[in-house]
Order: sequence, then structure tokens, then C-alpha cells
Amino acid sequence: MIFQDAAAYAASGFAPKVCVIGAGPAGITIARKLATAGIPVVLLEAGSNEWTEESQDAYKGVTIGDPYFDLDSTRLRYFGGSSNHWAGWCRILESYDFEPKTYIQNSGWPIRRSDIDPYFDETYDILGLSPFRPDVPVTDNFRLFQVIKSEPVRFGEKYAAELEASKTIAVVLNTEVTELSGDGRSVTGGKLWSRGQAAGEIHAPYFVVATGGLENSRLLLWSNERSNGGVVPNAAALGRYWMEHPMYITGDALITNQAFELDHEGEAFFMPSPEAMARLQLPNFHVQLETAPYRGVKALIANMTCYAAPETTEWLSHKLGQRLQCTARVHMDWEQLPREHNHVALSATEHDAAGVPRIALHWKKDESDRRVMLEGMRLFGEEFARKDLGRIHISDWVRNGEDYPDGMELAGNHHMGGTRMSDDPKLGVVDRDCKVHGMSNLYVGGSSVFATSGQCTPTTTIVTLALRLGEHLSRTISNS
Repeated sequence: MIFQDAAAYAASGFAPKVCVIGAGPAGITIARKLATAGIPVVLLEAGSNEWTEESQDAYKGVTIGDPYFDLDSTRLRYFGGSSNHWAGWCRILESYDFEPKTYIQNSGWPIRRSDIDPYFDETYDILGLSPFRPDVPVTDNFRLFQVIKSEPVRFGEKYAAELEASKTIAVVLNTEVTELSGDGRSVTGGKLWSRGQAAGEIHAPYFVVATGGLENSRLLLWSNERSNGGVVPNAAALGRYWMEHPMYITGDALITNQAFELDHEGEAFFMPSPEAMARLQLPNFHVQLETAPYRGVKALIANMTCYAAPETTEWLSHKLGQRLQCTARVHMDWEQLPREHNHVALSATEHDAAGVPRIALHWKKDESDRRVMLEGMRLFGEEFARKDLGRIHISDWVRNGEDYPDGMELAGNHHMGGTRMSDDPKLGVVDRDCKVHGMSNLYVGGSSVFATSGQCTPTTTIVTLALRLGEHLSRTISNS
């Protein structure tokens, strides 16, 4: 069933066991998983079937610190959520991404990759993927890994007909929860805003907040403020440890021995070994070679000659007498450390049309970001040369510690953390089952629960965790 507003839903008399707030990849996946167990669920979507300026306005906010995307353009507020502009890049977090690392403060998840392994097949089906191929060692410290660029799944479009026909899932469009009410032990209800006006309250035995990697923190921060701590009683980490994947063009490559496979777009992705990361005390990262033709090959060769050691100049002279296989841009994306100062906060002055404070995102890269970028590029360049695959030129701005350049990607539009998972309520908002610490009936879905981010795109892991949460809730409700 799909209702166009809260009034139509209220008139239906539908009685849910679970209220899922947010109809993006996490919310839709959780609702569908509950429905397979016969559990009635209401799925609230703040927007409509299509993008509207009025709905998108609620996502406006400010970023304090480093340059970042406009907050109303880095996510979408209509049925299907930000899957509506997802590029389709897929990869699941590595096993060691879940492990604590002695050299990274606050690292480690309370679960392991093996806890989500059982949900991979279902994730592949949802996202239209085939299983990932095994990684291929290319050097002693790097391996080639597969990123699957699937046909991007628009969750609202893909599942609209199924949800419309469902008797167990009630989708309510144009309806948001502006705040949750709680008594410090459980959520007692949620205030609704629908079609530009207050629309009463919604009640259910269980609630799941799945509004996205920024909005989850916003809703819980505002609800907690309004309820005097009654929604997140252990709020030390609420909004904190927010993470992105910074990404920049960090160099160029001359490839003379292509002893590795390029994908169908002429790209290759390399990831360091856990041993190399531990030895250099680096977080995870990946290096992407993009071999599409581009201008400036002569300048690249000249730069390599100018900056190279004598043996590299000699190598260039020798190789240029042969057939140059290709040149490539070098992109680097990396795992940002979970820092408490990077956090989602509420604006003290700006509110949206429903009266909810807008987001003030505090986000700043630090010396750890500089270090992983430079040391990661150095390691990759050394390995590339040692295996005689070619030579890497590190961009001047990276090597010299200059300002981050304008006009590059900046980051991945990957919003992670803010309601992170931890066994310790002082360091996290949810436990290993995504239940808010101290609350009996409140859960959180989506990448805001990520304890650390790894180096890969989050959507595949988001769906896998959502399936796990849906199954956990199904068992909990069935046994109650």
C-alpha cells in the first residue's frame, strides 16, 4: 500500500508493529525484510515520488571547516532517497576493516565481517550484483580488487510496484517525523508533519530511524533535546565521529608493463595489504588508475624527468625508446579516522519549514589525512617501480603539503558515522544489533552506524547491515 499523506494513512486503520522512518536503501530493505516475516510495518517518506524544491529545502544547512558539497545537493529527499543519484559503485567492507587497530584510536566494530556474510547473496540480488572476484596480488604490498559498477538501483522505482501491492507494508509519502518522544527507556511516539502542516502522532511498538547518514543524527539530536534526553539516554557520541571518504587526483602514471587487468572502463583499483597498513600505521585507502586518454603526456614525462632520481631518468630514456603502453591519472580515496571533532550539530538560528533546526556539519581534514595521502602514494610508487610496471609521479601539491586543490571531487558523498556502533555507550549510539543504548524499541539503520569507514563505497554494506537488522527485528518481535 502506498498513501500520499498522513491523513490517507490514518483513515486506513493500518496497525504497524514497526515504524521505519526513511524510505531510502536502508529503510526499504528493512521494511521488505520485516514483511517476509509477516510483520506489518509503516514506512515513512518525507518526500513524494519525485524531487521537489519544497522537500529538498529541508536538507539545507552549513558546513563548518573544510569546503564540502552543499548539504541540499549531497543527498536527495524523495522516495528512494539518495539511491536516486547513486552512481552504482559497489564493494563490501573488508574483514580487517571491522578489526580494532592499535594505532587508530576508537577503531574496531563490535561485530565482525562474518556476522554479515550470511546476507551477501540477498544483497547481491537487491543490487543486481554477481559475487566479487577474489583479489589479485600485484606487488608485495598491493592487490588488485574488483569494484562492480552495477546498473544503479533506484530503490523507489525498483520496489514501487511490490510496495504498492503489499498488504504488510504501508508506505506513507509526503510525511516525516519531526521529533520522537521518549521516556529514557523506550520511544513513546513520533510527531508527524505532512503536506506542510502538523499531522498528529504516530505510535508503534518499535521504531527504526533510517533517514540517512546526516539526518539520522539530526532527528535524534533534536528529539533528545526536546525530550530532555528521553530518546538517546547515552548521548556522548551522538552526532560525533562523522566520516567521509576524501578523494583527489594525487598523481599520474606511465605504464609500460600492464601486468594487471583493467576493467571495461580502462580503470584498475589497488588496495594495500593489512600488513603494509600496520607497518606504516595507515588507515585503509585505495589507488585508482584511470587510463582514459588525456592531455599533457609530454608535460608528465618532463615532470618525471625533472623530479626523478638519476636511475629513474635513465629508465625513462630507455622506456621511451619502446612502445609506451598507456598513461593514467592516479586517484586516491582513503578512510578518514573517526574523530570526535567531526560531527553533526543543530543550527542555533536556522530552521526548516517544520521548525526543525537545520544541520551545522563540522568537518575538517587533519594531519592524518595528509599522511595517508602522501605515504600511500609513496608506497604505491615504490611498489610500482620495483615490479617494473611503470613509474608514478606524485602531484606537487601532495608532495609539498600545499592546500587541497579546488575543482576536484573533494569526497565521495559518503555520509558515515554520527550514530556509530559500539559496545561502549560512551563511544557509540547503537549496540551490535543497531539498537540505541538504553532504549528497548529504538533502532538505527544506514551508514550512520559505521564505526569506521574502510576505503570503499558504503551502499553495499548499508544494504547488508539493513538485512541483518531486519532479521534481528523479525526474531525479536516473533519471540515477544
